[in-house]
Amino acid sequence: MPIRRILVVDDSPTERLALTELLTHEGYQVITAENGDQALALARTESPDLVLMDVVMPGINGYQATRQLQRDATTKHIPVIICTTKGQEADRVWGLRQGAVAYLVKPIDEAALLAAIRSMG
Repeated sequence: MPIRRILVVDDSPTERLALTELLTHEGYQVITAENGDQALALARTESPDLVLMDVVMPGINGYQATRQLQRDATTKHIPVIICTTKGQEADRVWGLRQGAVAYLVKPIDEAALLAAIRSMG
């Protein structure tokens, strides 16, 4: 199934804008959320094809939100790519154990992100 609609989750307006501009330029539809709670609600109602998830956010962090998405019958089919400043190997392993399909460290390499997205659909 091709990726068309992407939910971008990040508490930074600058990061949300940068990712939105990149993705819309590449032809993707973008939905945004500024925290984990919003991400969970939007994933359930909007059913995006992919979620780009920050980790460090107020309230539910990205690891917790990813885990909840993967455990919910209505959202477990949605792949999650974690995009975060947390660059330690232990962070990457933990993110993948929560159900993420990929883990990218900020600043995001745009070519690597687009390649990861294209590889899914």
